[in-house]
Amino acid sequence: MVTHIGLVGLGKMGANMRERLRAAGIEVTGYDTQREVSDVATLAELVAALPPAGRVLWVMVPAGPITRAVVTELGGLLDEGDTIIEGGNSHYTDDVLHAQELSAHGVRYLDVGVSGGIWGREYGYGLMVGGDAQTVADVMPVFDALRPEGPREEGFVHAGEVGAGHYAKMVHNGIEYGLMQAYAEGYELLEAKDIVTNVPGTLKAWSRGTVVRSWLLDLLVKALEEDPELGAISDWVDDSGEGRWTVDEAIDSAVPLPVISAALFARFSSRQGASPAMKAVAALRQQFGGHAVKPAPPA
Repeated sequence: MVTHIGLVGLGKMGANMRERLRAAGIEVTGYDTQREVSDVATLAELVAALPPAGRVLWVMVPAGPITRAVVTELGGLLDEGDTIIEGGNSHYTDDVLHAQELSAHGVRYLDVGVSGGIWGREYGYGLMVGGDAQTVADVMPVFDALRPEGPREEGFVHAGEVGAGHYAKMVHNGIEYGLMQAYAEGYELLEAKDIVTNVPGTLKAWSRGTVVRSWLLDLLVKALEEDPELGAISDWVDDSGEGRWTVDEAIDSAVPLPVISAALFARFSSRQGASPAMKAVAALRQQFGGHAVKPAPPA
């Protein structure tokens, strides 16, 4: 039974995950380079603070070189039978390399795609896990504390072997691109026709009983209620990388993804000129994930 874990990375999601775990009765010792939010000063202190038999450490830092550096350093500090859970948005091929590197130390590895953004502390996180079935079972109390309330299978999946969790999350985010783009284009078309005089109200009316209702639609309505003209933000929209990876995988597998591909390219077009639809996409990213947006230029 896991009752105490280490958490590396206390940003927007990591800090909220620490609070949700603590609320569920799991002790959490957190480490972050921002000393004011960190429980310990170094990764070595973090490892030393955990019970010595079967340590569990969750890594929640930006994908790429930072994640690789943290996993490598932890691998040199941990003992056989300890577990690293990598919960960032890493590319699934990195997971295979991490697992191979850690296996030389006898350290177990799971990759977890995490969805829920800044709202996860309150509502729970959707979790997609890759790795060994026994390791997954051993740390299930942690997953149960983080996932939404209700049936486990509606907020958690052991998707497959190492890499499967982040692959599933990559596809999830590709779908997210397409959904946001569709809502945003519908918003722009409603705004363009003067026959519809209550666009926010129209979108809100879709939030119950219609086939297009969803949490993303609810967040678009919330964004418009806070700023009816979306005048405070630019229509410049970033892409996290996972949309690109999804399209790359589609090309490699000869799987047609016209909607997701178009949504990715629409984000590129947002950096070239004014677009009400891309303002809506920017607003949605800010609402669900707390992602940075650019302020609108002065009038």
